[in-house]
Amino acid sequence: MQIKDIVKKVKQIEIRTRKKTEATLMGQYHSAFKGQGMTFSEVRPYQFGDEIRRIDWNKTARFREPFVKVMEEERELTMMLLVDISASMDYGTKTQLKREYVAEIAASLGFSAAGNNDKVGLILFADKVYKVIPPQKGRKHILSIISNILTADYVPAVSRIDKAMEYMMGIFKRKSLVFLFSDFEDEYDSKMLRVASKKHQLLGMRIFDEKDNEIPDVGYTLLYDAETGQQVWANTSSARWRYTFAEAQKQKLRALEEDFANSSASFMNINTGSDYSKLLYNYFQKK
Repeated sequence: MQIKDIVKKVKQIEIRTRKKTEATLMGQYHSAFKGQGMTFSEVRPYQFGDEIRRIDWNKTARFREPFVKVMEEERELTMMLLVDISASMDYGTKTQLKREYVAEIAASLGFSAAGNNDKVGLILFADKVYKVIPPQKGRKHILSIISNILTADYVPAVSRIDKAMEYMMGIFKRKSLVFLFSDFEDEYDSKMLRVASKKHQLLGMRIFDEKDNEIPDVGYTLLYDAETGQQVWANTSSARWRYTFAEAQKQKLRALEEDFANSSASFMNINTGSDYSKLLYNYFQKK
């Protein structure tokens, strides 16, 4: 895409997603993610109804009257967006490529976070981590993240989700909200999901095109794997072949859902073109 096309696309995404965010998501986001804990604010005299465990015993002993510690919620959070940029994500048979759909969802999440003064960071990965944008605040930063997702070079390589998670955990020590975008077409080490979900709040988002799950009858055709370069001829007119393919995809999805459930992590299966805002709204409500 040329620069003017990128700017136009980013602006269109901002307009669409900010309407959704302000109308439905921002309030639920704030309610769901209230912060990482409490921080000390001040000490004041005890009042009837104050919790006994808040009493500051040192000051109480010094002044011979009860004082309590006033705590405030630590509001600021960090959101990390992990985006798969393997070649299979640069694909789509409907109105949007997977990468464009991911950019929209990332924008909605980013603007929700920005509206609550939270930081947002981005990791682009495939067989390795290709780019890291450190967490920052603000609208301009979110627009930069959208642009990077849209304009990244989507590489013909097998995606290594476990390597991306390992990299993130090595850099970001504080508990974060982690949103993992991928079509999950490649194998990964499920142990890393369990490790990551113990430290971070993790949501895996499988972004798929309808043709990922079912191939139509187009006769003999040459199928090409954009990531490995492997080619194979298939008789798509065979009902048995199409059924076997669809069942294999269903089995892969069931295994994926089971991996996330066993890791105490959340998971969404999202078709490009569907209304993701309802799914995110329900996710925030549950949290």
